[in-house]
Amino acid sequence: MPTARKRTRTYDSAKTRTAVLAQLTHVRDAVRALGPDQLGRPTRLDAWTVRDLLAHIGMAVTAVQRALERPAPPRQTVTVVEWAFSTGSRAGAIADYTRGLAAAHPDPGAHLADVDRSLRALLAEHPGSRLLDTSAGALPLDDYLVTRAVELVVHTDDLNAAVPGLEVPYDRQALAAATRLLADALAVKAPGGTTEVRVPPFAVVQCVEGPRHTRGTPPNVVETDPLTWIRLATGRTAWADALAAAQVSASGERADIGGLLPVMA
Repeated sequence: MPTARKRTRTYDSAKTRTAVLAQLTHVRDAVRALGPDQLGRPTRLDAWTVRDLLAHIGMAVTAVQRALERPAPPRQTVTVVEWAFSTGSRAGAIADYTRGLAAAHPDPGAHLADVDRSLRALLAEHPGSRLLDTSAGALPLDDYLVTRAVELVVHTDDLNAAVPGLEVPYDRQALAAATRLLADALAVKAPGGTTEVRVPPFAVVQCVEGPRHTRGTPPNVVETDPLTWIRLATGRTAWADALAAAQVSASGERADIGGLLPVMA
């Protein structure tokens, strides 16, 4: 009997748009309270300061505008989940561009306010089906916005880690989208059905080659919370450290997925 093909996850376009705008608003509002000392604080992203990180957040959002300025490609060439595997090869160029943006925009709060206004205008003008020529490949605007939700959630977490007490909130729908896309990326990276990865309340995926589980309690289960999963999937937290801190539980002979992480580098 042929193996059942997994259904591709779809995202509600209206909820995604609302989530991206909500998470950007949370960051924009929080930045207003940051002084020069806080903007100069180091982050967990190589040599980036908080100012650099905020410039990168702006860059991630204005990528929508840059893509819309280019001619629409003739057809879609990548899926939204494949975007997760495309960022590592561009890390150097992204870092250089980010530092240039930080120097060009000395007031991050004003810059993010401009970015917010521009994004709202663009989303009001363009349909979600409009194909974009992105650095990952060609995909519809609404799918690309899911990747922007991931960027915003991941870097909100970076910002909170860099500035104690800032506590930028996470939009629930944005957090859900980030969790689901990165969980699906793991399932694509390690296809199979022998291990179940649970990230309640947002995602459950099966992965890793081996005997497929069909009913009852799976023999190999990994479970964690959304933020821990996002940190594992993006390399912010090491698998061994998360296990030691009881931030993730792993039961079964094939539940050690440390070798598959991070999913998105």
